[in-house]
Amino acid sequence: MAIASSTDVAILSVGVVLAGVYLFRDQLFYSKQKTIVPTPQSKPSMVTKKRIVIFYGSQTGTAEEYAIRLAKEAKSKFGLSSLVCDPEEYDFENLDMVPEDCCVFFVMATYGEGEPTDNAVQLMQNLTEESFEFSNGEHKLESLKYVVFALGNKTYEHYNAIGRSVDTELTKMGAARIGERGEGDDDKSMEEDYLAWKDSMWEAFAEAMGVEEGQGGDSPDFTVTELDSHSPEKVYLGEYSVRALTKTKGIHDAKNPYASPVTVSRELFKAGANRNCVHMEFDIEGSGVTYQHGDHVGVWPCNPDVEVDRLLCVLGLGLKKDTVINIDSLDPALAKVPFPVPTTYGTVLRHYIDISAVAGRQVLGVFSKYAPSPDAEAFLKKLSGDKEEYAAVVTNGCFKLGENTTAWSIPFDIIVSSIPRLQPRYYSISSSPKLHSTAIHVTAVVLKYDSMPNSLAAARACYGVGTNFLLNVKYATNGEGITSLPSYAIEGPRGAYKDDVLYKVPIHVRRSTFRLPTNPKSPVIMVGPGTGVAPFRGFVQERVALAKRTIEKNGPEALNDWGAVSLFYGCRKSTEDFLYAEEWPGYVEELKGKFKLHCAFSREPPYKADGSKIYVQDLMWDDRKNIADAILVGKGYIYICGDAKSMSKAVEEVLMRILGEAKGGSAEVEGAAEIKMLKERSRMLLDVWS
Repeated sequence: MAIASSTDVAILSVGVVLAGVYLFRDQLFYSKQKTIVPTPQSKPSMVTKKRIVIFYGSQTGTAEEYAIRLAKEAKSKFGLSSLVCDPEEYDFENLDMVPEDCCVFFVMATYGEGEPTDNAVQLMQNLTEESFEFSNGEHKLESLKYVVFALGNKTYEHYNAIGRSVDTELTKMGAARIGERGEGDDDKSMEEDYLAWKDSMWEAFAEAMGVEEGQGGDSPDFTVTELDSHSPEKVYLGEYSVRALTKTKGIHDAKNPYASPVTVSRELFKAGANRNCVHMEFDIEGSGVTYQHGDHVGVWPCNPDVEVDRLLCVLGLGLKKDTVINIDSLDPALAKVPFPVPTTYGTVLRHYIDISAVAGRQVLGVFSKYAPSPDAEAFLKKLSGDKEEYAAVVTNGCFKLGENTTAWSIPFDIIVSSIPRLQPRYYSISSSPKLHSTAIHVTAVVLKYDSMPNSLAAARACYGVGTNFLLNVKYATNGEGITSLPSYAIEGPRGAYKDDVLYKVPIHVRRSTFRLPTNPKSPVIMVGPGTGVAPFRGFVQERVALAKRTIEKNGPEALNDWGAVSLFYGCRKSTEDFLYAEEWPGYVEELKGKFKLHCAFSREPPYKADGSKIYVQDLMWDDRKNIADAILVGKGYIYICGDAKSMSKAVEEVLMRILGEAKGGSAEVEGAAEIKMLKERSRMLLDVWS
């Protein structure tokens, strides 16, 4: 039940199940499990400010971050207040009753193969199903004004499919879009796409809504208060939930990750590879955490010591890192405190916000107001306003916010409101619960690369946060010394992630649709070079477990009618980075010849006749007859995992050629049609990244 104010207009009163969307007082709204949009009793004479509702479809938190940014800009530009809403918490029957002086924003990420994010499934069903009726008794939204910003990755076939679908469906229902649809491409720069889109969108918004820029101001989102007295046991020092702080049992998920003991941690690359690839096993026995083959595990890292110490120093907080602070939101409907409080300055920088990311262009513009000198302010404004200069200096140089030699007195509330939350890093699970019911396996190449030299700095080593965190855990677990790598506080808050010699890592499981066919008679083709092989190790283990049970029940001939399982794997050298080389022969034996491994080693002979390297797509072409038979005759399934930018596209191209020629046609026509059909029928699934 929500209560509305006589001074506020009840717009999309999608009353939240969560207390907190108290935009209006004095008006009683009908409510149920999910709050619906009640009929607003708008009185024009009472309207003092137009309002905005922003729905976000987010899987990893990025869309939510952009939704919050839009709300903040609406406030600073026009003085307009906004609701930032998770669509999963609302019903949409009364979406048609949004007053004409209000606007609804949709910030929508596309997940997987053109799928909505988990929290946007119901919203998409309501928009796309013509049988769904709004309060007007029709599937129409003729008075609705809306804005769309879509988030995706161009290396995926269904680029921004959900944002585009929202736009298409709203237009079909008679709604009026304000400005152009924004489309962000994570493969290149989501940030630059957003910045290029937003200014013209706000101009169109101002014209459509009859508002003028300059009505807002730089009002803070949060207040930060240092606490003189507090109960130490109630201070969050890196815990993610109340349950973690109080050590009480509960469901483990993205809001309450499980501190999983690391039982096995080893290096997969051989000496001479000059790289690291970590195999790690997380114990989940007794935790209530379950998984299936093909799922992802979210690993919650902290920031490395060097970034934390550096930014504390720059902000002048080095001596106050353990000072306990409380943070309050000045407008909870606009900006919720993004992490649990009370906490400390040091904890916020270490565990809760992403200070290890390259400094954002818009963030530099915000921080320029607090520059220590006029020259520094001018330099920061130039970087903020010139995307080419920003790319050359900051992006290519991999500069973080703390990389400043001068004290920078940025108010801490601005730090909290400007820097995104530190998000979990997701990895394909490389085991099957049928063989490893109490353990989750992860296979992760450690990210380390050199930045490009520029006017400010020479080339230097840059490190990925998540994989180097895991590498630190591996070294500690095995008692190995750390030399040149960044160090992390892997013992966790209050030493919670270390038990004698055993280390723990906070994790949760994210469900996936990347699954084997249930019928083992269906042929399976898997393509996974590098760590793209991770889920396929789980797939093969899944088949091995089923084979053992089948043979025990029906005898040694029980697998005769099973479909063939083919894995196309590639790496640089068989002697350096051949992942799980010692395991595959055993799987071949246990599957009685139904499993075959095809290996391409790109940096060792044999090479092609012209001397060029051999990759997985070349092996597929060599095996084209069997592949065509498996798909066209055996009604088989294809799975691709790994690099989306080049490998995945090359594999799809060779598949189109194989299937097109097998059908007596061409890759461009018959082959493309077959690939399209396979994807539509979920017989071709991708788990790729860029």
